Amino acid sequence: MFSTKLSVVPNASPLVAAVCALALGLAGCASTVPPDKTANWSPNKIYAEAKDEASSGAYDKAIPLYEKLEGRAAGTPLAQQAQLDKAYAQYKGGEQAQALATLNRFIKLHPASPAMDYAFYLKGLVNFNDNLGIFGSFTRQDLSERDQNAAKESFESFKELVSRFPDSRYTPDARLRMSYIVNSLAQSEVHVARYYYSRGAYVAAINRAQTAIADYRDVPALEEATYILYKSYDALGMTELRDDTLRIMEKSYPQSRYMGKGFRAADTAWYKFW
Repeated sequence: MFSTKLSVVPNASPLVAAVCALALGLAGCASTVPPDKTANWSPNKIYAEAKDEASSGAYDKAIPLYEKLEGRAAGTPLAQQAQLDKAYAQYKGGEQAQALATLNRFIKLHPASPAMDYAFYLKGLVNFNDNLGIFGSFTRQDLSERDQNAAKESFESFKELVSRFPDSRYTPDARLRMSYIVNSLAQSEVHVARYYYSRGAYVAAINRAQTAIADYRDVPALEEATYILYKSYDALGMTELRDDTLRIMEKSYPQSRYMGKGFRAADTAWYKFW
């Protein structure tokens, strides 16, 4: 065994001296790494501190504490709870991808956990993001105008919860959100149909409106889909189909906003916030 000692030779070149000084400086920096303040904490104390940070909205401080707890209490129910709480903190802290990764890991590692219903519910919530933000308020954009992949993944998580845990306390809310998502997906088709109609592409508008009507049942978006059919048939001079659609419209939606306001009726948002 041997050791080396850095020293500056009196006649060494300036470059050698500079390298030696840099090495000594780096060594000094390495020795200033702050100590782990949780080193002597019990798992319960770490959990309490993490909960306090999360409760105050300091999710960036809560997450590393939950991670430490996962290691310190590995194999215990507390470690599982820490994993779920970490996922929630990541979700609330805007770290969607990390939250999903944490939940997927939990579901894979703990299939028999009594908290599995909550894991699926939280996974659905992470993908169910109805926060339109400031730009949404300016553009009157709603969720159905956005990419629907997250909505579909959210639906699948809620569906898993509802089918596997029908008596869970999270199931009633999950059912409501599933209905919301279905209408959002239907409304996405209707937005495209309305766009085609506004561009004078009436055949394309008819096709998209018919897709919405064929694929979805009993959702508010179908009222506008039927109205788009009616208007498109009228624009194409297809009077028989127009009149048939009008009869369906009057029977299915006797108080329809569209027959009085036209497309301006769509300005009234169909969704609600949680």
